[in-house]
Amino acid sequence: MTQYDKIYVNGKWTASTSKDTIKVFDSTDESVMATIPAGTAADVDTAAKAAHAAFEAWAALDVQERAKYMSRIGDGLAARMDEIATAISRETGMTKFLSQLVQVGLPINSFKQAAVIAEKYSYEKEVGNSLVVREPIGVVGCITPWNYPLHQIAAKVAFAMAAGCTVVLKPSEVAPLDAFMLAEIIAEVDLPAGVFNMVTGVGPVVGEAIAAHPLIDMVSFTGSTRAGKRVMQVGAERVKRVALELGGKSANIIGDDLDEATFAKAVMSGVGKAFLNSGQTCSALTRMLVPKSRLEEAEKHATAAAAATKVGDPFAEGTALGPLASAAQRDRVNSYIQKGIDEGAKLLVGGVGVPEGVTKGYYVQPTVFSAVTTDMTIAREEIFGPVLSIIAYNDIDDAVRIANSTDYGLAGGVWMADKDKATAVARRMRTGQVEVNGGSFNPNAPFGGYKQSGNGREYGEYGFEEFLEIKSMQR
Repeated sequence: MTQYDKIYVNGKWTASTSKDTIKVFDSTDESVMATIPAGTAADVDTAAKAAHAAFEAWAALDVQERAKYMSRIGDGLAARMDEIATAISRETGMTKFLSQLVQVGLPINSFKQAAVIAEKYSYEKEVGNSLVVREPIGVVGCITPWNYPLHQIAAKVAFAMAAGCTVVLKPSEVAPLDAFMLAEIIAEVDLPAGVFNMVTGVGPVVGEAIAAHPLIDMVSFTGSTRAGKRVMQVGAERVKRVALELGGKSANIIGDDLDEATFAKAVMSGVGKAFLNSGQTCSALTRMLVPKSRLEEAEKHATAAAAATKVGDPFAEGTALGPLASAAQRDRVNSYIQKGIDEGAKLLVGGVGVPEGVTKGYYVQPTVFSAVTTDMTIAREEIFGPVLSIIAYNDIDDAVRIANSTDYGLAGGVWMADKDKATAVARRMRTGQVEVNGGSFNPNAPFGGYKQSGNGREYGEYGFEEFLEIKSMQR
């Protein structure tokens, strides 16, 4: 067990004002893998003051120099990829192979991409007799989740610092070890003191203090819609900018015009998109919309795909799904599966309980329901586990209506034989991103949601601009 006994503030490791600690559990065997400080509002105050004091010099630093720091941090992450990926797999349950590609590979890309954008970005524009400039917004409070812990940290911290902002980070207390490793790397590259600060702790204490602090100019939050609403409420008291990336209940529309082989491919791919990271993915395609005339065909392929999904040790070869990140999440997912059964959905595979042969760890069974109606709980609420709902539609207009009949709007998918028609359907979906015919995730494209999935965008130039303020000077 690793004992982290300090937070990172003003360029050095320092003791928290609290002596309390938080246990971090290994998702694979339920053991305590580490303890971290349970930070306080006083810790946030110290960190915010350090970030505020460092802001002016950091914002004025030549952009090429800021970019070099970001690139060095990316190199530092790459050098420790195996170690970080191992920690995240233990924290979240993602298979080790995917942790290397996604949980560490994407953060490396974020720091490298932020460096490139910072150097190439046009910060000034002439508009008539006005000079319009974009400037760093100030101190940014970054509050991040446990499902893609380092990836979400990098999406905020890398672009904010590259833009000239200083940051106060609160990583998730469920999966914080990668954040400590990032802080170690930042210390090694000699980032100026106060530019990056990290306070660990729980949301109602540390997160609340970040949202409320008068020296924090902006909050960038990723997490549940419930918690995001609270951050926005607290931030509104000081009229600070709040960027939110929240929940999802994303629809995957599979068209009626596909031949048998492509239809099977679309369904089986859709199961994988619902189960990614054991379903602990805000953009997971958890509602599969299929034509009524092909419902049985969809059920057959989805059942086969789910039944073939190997659940087990995320470090074992051939494992497709590891455990969930916590006991609370395991219990939550099982409660939703039971609701699906109680409300009359047709259980095709999986169900309540642990997979066969599992004796420890936060495991659940990959589960597929069919005959799901739009009023069922499993069709409306985000489950955050490997649970797929198959919903039948009458025609494509009905499919779009069902896809849009949700409080969320984070992601979506469309599969049709005619790519132009599929793109036309994607345009009608009220959601922040749509993959067309299995289009792959682009880490440099804007990511964010409509409706209660949040506001603002992350990654690439759009994510970089989130941390800039606009000034016009009339001359």
